[in-house]
Amino acid sequence: MVTEAKFYMAQSAEAMLEAGKRLVVLKENEPHGEFVDVVKNQLGMATRTAQQIMQATLKYSSPKLESKAQALAHLGKTKLFELMAEDDDDLVQLAEGGTVAGMDLDEIDRMTSRELRKALRESRANFEARAKVLEGKDKKITELAEQLEGKLVKLPEKDEIEAKLRSELTTIATEAKGHINGNLRAALRELDKHDAAQGTNNAVFAAGVVAQLERLLTELRGEYDLPRTLDGDDTPDWMRDDADAVIAEAIGEHPDVDEEQIDWVDGAIVDIPPSADRTSNDEPGDD
Repeated sequence: MVTEAKFYMAQSAEAMLEAGKRLVVLKENEPHGEFVDVVKNQLGMATRTAQQIMQATLKYSSPKLESKAQALAHLGKTKLFELMAEDDDDLVQLAEGGTVAGMDLDEIDRMTSRELRKALRESRANFEARAKVLEGKDKKITELAEQLEGKLVKLPEKDEIEAKLRSELTTIATEAKGHINGNLRAALRELDKHDAAQGTNNAVFAAGVVAQLERLLTELRGEYDLPRTLDGDDTPDWMRDDADAVIAEAIGEHPDVDEEQIDWVDGAIVDIPPSADRTSNDEPGDD
């Protein structure tokens, strides 16, 4: 049996598998210490190498792979060792013209053992990475399913959604007002100072900038059909039922102002001039 093992080990990969069969028989029939002695002293082989050969033999002599061993054996001993970690079904497909790790028999045959080892490692690493991702997705799906079954997912209340949207809109509007009241106002002030100092006039330019902002606001109002007044009534102030009362109240707050002095824009009171000393109605020279 030892002589046969020596003979086959010196031959091809297929012969190596035959040698492995003899090693398996020796191992089964010799005490452990004596088997190790035979491997080292009579066969001149490291124990680890003998174990690899026996593992390869058991792998490629399995019911699924036994008929495919010859097709795989032409790859050589080292490549057979590298492929041992692959699934039996995958190796069957490889022998029948399929691929392992995206490589067919011809491609593997052209590769060096080192290249094959690297390709297989990368393939396993990618497989493990995908498996972890899928595991995470499966776990999440399971958690959601449990919530749906035992603890129905609580959807946000309508009022909560509305409050959140209003809060977001208010925050954005506040930021915009801050830019206008702060940055834009300061920029206009500096331009005005420059005009005063240099004798220039950039009023038209500044008016154009402000007009662009006004146009944007007007477009927003039209796009979302927003009322011009907070009460939602677009009827001009001077046409409303309480117009007389509004005017009277305004004049009452400014007793020195006539109704004709009040400025209206789009039907709303926008300016009431400050009180001023009036000229006496008496004719000049009247005592």
